[in-house]
Amino acid sequence: MAPPPAPVLLIEFNELTPRLMHSFMGAGQLPHFKRLYDESQVYVTDAEEEGEALNPWVQWVTVHTGLRASEHGIRWLSDGAKLRTKAVWDLLSDAGLRVWVCGSMNVRYERPLNGYLLPDPWTSGTAPYPDGEFDAYSKFIRHSVQEHTDHNAAASKWDAFRFLTYMATHGLSFHTVRATLKQLWTERIGRKTHWRRAALLDRFQFDVFRSYYRRLRPHFSTFFLNSTAHFQHAYWRNMEPEAFLIKPGPDDQRGLEDAIPYGYRNMDDLLGRLTALAGPDATIIFCTGLSQQPYLKLESAGGKHFYRLRTPDVLSARLRVAEKYAYHPVMAEQFCLRFESAAEARAARTTLARYRLGDEPVLECLLQDRDLMVKCNLTQAVPADATMTAGDRATEVPFFDLFYQVECIKSGYHHPDGMLWIRSPGRQHRVHDEKVPLQAVAPTILDLFDVPRPAFMTCGPLPAASESRLVGAGAA
Repeated sequence: MAPPPAPVLLIEFNELTPRLMHSFMGAGQLPHFKRLYDESQVYVTDAEEEGEALNPWVQWVTVHTGLRASEHGIRWLSDGAKLRTKAVWDLLSDAGLRVWVCGSMNVRYERPLNGYLLPDPWTSGTAPYPDGEFDAYSKFIRHSVQEHTDHNAAASKWDAFRFLTYMATHGLSFHTVRATLKQLWTERIGRKTHWRRAALLDRFQFDVFRSYYRRLRPHFSTFFLNSTAHFQHAYWRNMEPEAFLIKPGPDDQRGLEDAIPYGYRNMDDLLGRLTALAGPDATIIFCTGLSQQPYLKLESAGGKHFYRLRTPDVLSARLRVAEKYAYHPVMAEQFCLRFESAAEARAARTTLARYRLGDEPVLECLLQDRDLMVKCNLTQAVPADATMTAGDRATEVPFFDLFYQVECIKSGYHHPDGMLWIRSPGRQHRVHDEKVPLQAVAPTILDLFDVPRPAFMTCGPLPAASESRLVGAGAA
């Protein structure tokens, strides 16, 4: 009888940046990342995309399927359920292997799945698996993540109670409780540390991941986090003000200069916990999908500002959208409206597209069947008394009756380079000079388990896979 395959853990820390990683490692701030780097086959991945196709919700689909953006066709966040091919966890599940997918972005899966799946907190088209398993957890986390820019949009007391009850029976650790109480105390005494809540949610996610990992002992698992990507988008100018024309003032700093290093240190701590959990016989794959760089494009115009919708009902109450819709917030200035029919979605697009601030359309509306992906099109500072209109005085609406401004100016944006480190049980270190395509990740994972790659995966596995498989073949 063949021995059971060694476990593989895919750690998905979204958009961590090679330059910052090496700087922080060199300063001794990231001991767990440094150890993993020194024991891994080290690659730089190339997303080979630009513009909207470089968004992480597009690129992580490539990681999980081995398909380019033009091949898998997924363009929107929460659109992953429309994917027509199997992801790597489906193929491993079909081969009889246990899988645990925790938080991965823009996912789809086929039922029945041999394990558990918890989608990212922005998803609306893919339900967790099994049905009902993560309801109390995912509802609270989804609200916390989607409405993180609105400090007044607290979850209901009932949802918070259900979340805490769930956590009490699903791995809540003393470490997380202590960090939570410390965070709440610092906010209560007036320190401006609300931004750290994003990293605090990472600890809850890890506790849940660990609980199910110990229960299932999966052959393949994923663990996704986005908090540091958010810090980079929001606070790069606070960390490196010399790179920007618009400098943060003293009141804008208040600890924000440390937000990005704080995010990396937080992920370093979680990396140590993850590798300890997986054990010495596991193959660890650390992948960032892509990375970031300073966003300087609009500095001379005052920087890029974001505006988010105040409440879903303002579209019908103030902008005269007559059709019924389900509202799904996405990221930054984007939200998705889902209608009962494509005809209703088209009618709503016509209504929303009419509104302008001066000569500029306020809303950009992209139609896909009965879904309407909408975002506020304005990026410059909007005057407090600004009024939008659809062509007649009867449709005049104060801009800030509908939107509120997100506090930060955009500071970081996407770069196609990503980090990919593969640590096998043999701990052999090599830095590969040539960049590798991002679509090589999925076939490499299949090769680790000696599972044949399907015909739609035209990219072959990376050389490190065969070495990892052989070294770990006898592990339990």
